[in-house]
Amino acid sequence: MQEVIKVEQLTKSYGKLHAVENISLSVDRGMVFGLLGANGAGKSTTIECILGTKKADTGTIRILGADPFKDRKKLFERVGVQFQESSYQEQITVAELCRVTASLYKEAADPFALLARFGIADKKNSPVKDLSGGQKQRLFIVLALIPDPEVVFLDELTTGLDAKARREVWKILSDLKEKGLTIFLTSHFMDEVEALCDGICILKRGKIVFYGTVSEAIEKSPYEKFEDAYLWYTDEEEQANENI
Repeated sequence: MQEVIKVEQLTKSYGKLHAVENISLSVDRGMVFGLLGANGAGKSTTIECILGTKKADTGTIRILGADPFKDRKKLFERVGVQFQESSYQEQITVAELCRVTASLYKEAADPFALLARFGIADKKNSPVKDLSGGQKQRLFIVLALIPDPEVVFLDELTTGLDAKARREVWKILSDLKEKGLTIFLTSHFMDEVEALCDGICILKRGKIVFYGTVSEAIEKSPYEKFEDAYLWYTDEEEQANENI
């Protein structure tokens, strides 16, 4: 399989604080890969370095064979990104935001077809600020998919969604995966990780404590359920340094 994301020996520090140390991971085309860990474990720093929005101190990073820090313009058309918190002009409507986003790309997907697929087509004329938390979350996923990307980064993708909506999103993403989309996600929902992820990496204090599959994570722990195994690996990470 073609390697879409390759990270080797990624290290990033902020002064004396070692945010991530010697992170190495690989994601093949069509995989759903989960980067897991408690707040402060180093997930945000890892993703920012992978995307090239922050420069790693040491290490090698490639997305689709390109250096994301040096080749961000080249990768712009091929990579979609959804973050948990996004801010837009107060009065911009869903339709306006989708059109503006689509205008940035040479070959964008139909944003209104995506809105329908994610169940928020009826909100196209509503200001983004008036959407519920769950509706905003679905909109942010739509915006990440508008470039018709080869790989998409999703941060806490179903936060704010009820159980039915979460499973609907899972089904859509599974369908996109079958068509070859590579998905790199973070999540605090272990049932979501079990349902979607082909591979996972668990971070603790900036270091990898497990790398493999969900079933392997369970096998190598003293527990039979993945959520219990995850808590064992992370040892209930302290809540300091939430944005690392």
